[in-house]
Amino acid sequence: IKHFAGRLLKQPARDGVVAAQSRLGQLMCRECDNARDRRIGHDLLRLAARAGDRRAQRELGQVED
Repeated sequence: IKHFAGRLLKQPARDGVVAAQSRLGQLMCRECDNARDRRIGHDLLRLAARAGDRRAQRELGQVED
């Protein structure tokens, strides 16, 4: 299910949909085993946080502490 959700969120996140960036970023940070995917997840969270997404802002606060 996580893989399927990631595939569904990928294109909207690329298109700048803030909610998709936030959710995909969370999935990648929490569920991916490799550093490259986690780094992409952090980048997506940063984009969403800059756009005002509260969930992404909270997640970054947890991740970057």
